[in-house]
Amino acid sequence: MTGKLLSSSSLFVIQILATAMMTGIIWFVQVVHYPLFTKIPAAGFVDYEQAHTVRTGWVVAPLMLVELGTALALLLAWGPEGVAPRLGSFATDPLYLTALGCLLLIWISTFFLQVPLHGTLSRQADQGAVLLLISTNWIRTILWSVRLVLLTLLLPKALPA
Repeated sequence: MTGKLLSSSSLFVIQILATAMMTGIIWFVQVVHYPLFTKIPAAGFVDYEQAHTVRTGWVVAPLMLVELGTALALLLAWGPEGVAPRLGSFATDPLYLTALGCLLLIWISTFFLQVPLHGTLSRQADQGAVLLLISTNWIRTILWSVRLVLLTLLLPKALPA
């Protein structure tokens, strides 16, 4: 049982680390990176956006997948018949469920708002799309921040005694 408990604890720590990294990245993107899109000349914008999308994807895609994978693994492990009885109530803990809800909304926002906007910007310079990207990205910035706080509050429950 100790190995399984440590395994669940390790997954939780990995999840918090991925969330913390994504929170830092999203704040940098929101405050520095996306606003600088308004300064890129139209003539070079499409090339810049295409390179940005590929390079950013190499950084954020693995982190987002690790975050999602650990969240799902822990949800299954911490269920009523979970492998970590000490953490059995985690699957129904309101803080954890809220953190999972934040993650779901982040993914929805990413694929229904930000990805299509980046698609538009990879075809043409469009200041309206840039401004919409900046404003809608606040959704993810706030959700990742809230998620990090919630997971941090749960950390004492997740670590072995």
